[in-house]
Amino acid sequence: MKKLLKGIVDFRKKVRPEVKDTFALLALGQAPDALFIACSDSRVAANVFASTEPGDMFVIRNVGNLIPPYHEGEEAPHFGAEAAAIQFALANLPITNVIVCGHSECGAMGALAHGGVSGDVPAFKCWLRHGEGGLRQLESGAEVGSHLDRRNQLSQLNVLEQLEHLKTYPIVQQRLAAGQLRLHGWYFDIKEANVYGYEPSEKRFHLIDEAYAATLLKRQGETP
Repeated sequence: MKKLLKGIVDFRKKVRPEVKDTFALLALGQAPDALFIACSDSRVAANVFASTEPGDMFVIRNVGNLIPPYHEGEEAPHFGAEAAAIQFALANLPITNVIVCGHSECGAMGALAHGGVSGDVPAFKCWLRHGEGGLRQLESGAEVGSHLDRRNQLSQLNVLEQLEHLKTYPIVQQRLAAGQLRLHGWYFDIKEANVYGYEPSEKRFHLIDEAYAATLLKRQGETP
């Protein structure tokens, strides 16, 4: 807590004067073009590794970067925070890209991969069911990330599984069909501080360096 409070004081003294006008404009509304879905893990700092500014991304973070599949129905039990955030973002903001970002050394993926959850954490155990599709892929011998250890391989497979879950949402289906939305799978290697993007043509996660970033931008019709 001491570090957080000191950080706020330092921000107020050193940073706030330079960004106050930016936040004043953002107070009038937000217009992010990306929905970023990541793990709650404190080490996954997208604002650092993607060099983003306030207002650049609409963010969903939870344990294991999991997205429950969509279920029809209007009663509360059918929906959670993730569904609400996805629908709100795509219905009200100029989102054109959705990114699911997994990471190495993920505690949730470790619990799934090794079949053990320690402690009295029934909510956590229940939540992990949304990652079981990736686990089935791992058990069936999926080759994505096969050079990695079991937990990190599952983390990559889980990214692909959650992209499939996203496609069960009607609003995502509509935007994809209209060519108004693109889905991306990313993987953050904590130890190396590298970000990888899933490349379907290679069926693997490809390091996002300058050359690959240019390829991705050209593919989307944007200038590198």
